[in-house]
Amino acid sequence: MTTISDHRLRQIADRFAALDAELGNPALQPSRVVQLSRDRAELAPVAEAAAALVKMRGELAELAAMAEDADADADMRALANEELHALKAALPGAERDLALKLLPRDAADSRSAILEIRAGTGGDEAALFAGDLYRMYERYAAARGWRVEPMSASAAELGGYKEIIASVTGEGVFARLKFESGVHRVQRVPATEAQGRIHTSAATVAVLPEAEEVDVQIDEKDLRIDVFRSSGPGGQSVNTTDSAVRITHLPSGLVVSQQDEKSQHKNKAKALKVLRARLYELERAKLADARSADRKSKVGSGDRSERIRTYNFPQGRITDHRINLTLHRLPGVLEGDLDELVGALIAEDEAERLLALDAE
Repeated sequence: MTTISDHRLRQIADRFAALDAELGNPALQPSRVVQLSRDRAELAPVAEAAAALVKMRGELAELAAMAEDADADADMRALANEELHALKAALPGAERDLALKLLPRDAADSRSAILEIRAGTGGDEAALFAGDLYRMYERYAAARGWRVEPMSASAAELGGYKEIIASVTGEGVFARLKFESGVHRVQRVPATEAQGRIHTSAATVAVLPEAEEVDVQIDEKDLRIDVFRSSGPGGQSVNTTDSAVRITHLPSGLVVSQQDEKSQHKNKAKALKVLRARLYELERAKLADARSADRKSKVGSGDRSERIRTYNFPQGRITDHRINLTLHRLPGVLEGDLDELVGALIAEDEAERLLALDAE
């Protein structure tokens, strides 16, 4: 069990008090007030949990003294013993709660995200499944009050998408969706299958934290920007002007195309937004590899070639292979009820990080 030292508890209390004291200074610059307010909001739940633990430890000491006081009334000692046992039973939970709050936070957790879904093996059925996944995330986002804005889409002839990229905006989007990256596999009878045979298809999901300009500095000389006419299904031109944009980032080789807007300027802005997110994710991946060379979480490996989940329609079940969790309510999940899956993945990741913390 992780035990938080008294010294660490005092540090948390002192830091929280220092933030309150500085925020009380009327001469602060507005930018400093914003930063301090953000820091205080992040530390508040930690400080609250730390204060609760300090109080609990103090009560434990008092009850232990009462229970061992030979001069005290027998009934009082018995009552103190009873409360002491209850408090001892509750202490590990309080320790764990604070330990979880003290785990290093992913700096990108509070950010919005770029969601990319691409049809994989399976032809038309894979494209239809990619469309199902996109609608699933749309409904999940709507239930949480997030806004989903498609940025680019390549529709398939029979429905669904060959590829769709969308911006998902809201508080804590990346924290809730980051474990969705990977290969999603579907097993079902396609509508076009006359023999009723079950087919297996796949789609790839990538969730990238949205990056700001301050996170990723892009030098114009590192970009090759090509403009061309937008095209629709079958390759026909849908625009008489060169509004579509393709940006190649020369140092990394990343290429982003955008043609959904009629304005070249808007297409360029959207393409840069996606490029910035991909470059930011590349840097995050390098850091993650360097920090965890000796430990690779099965939940948050970030390997997009890894099969992470199977959606089995004949049996109405969905299985997440990373945590061996199977739910027999596939229709509800596809309607956007992802909380049980997402919550289990977050809990598994926290448990693994706590084990690593205990081992240090």
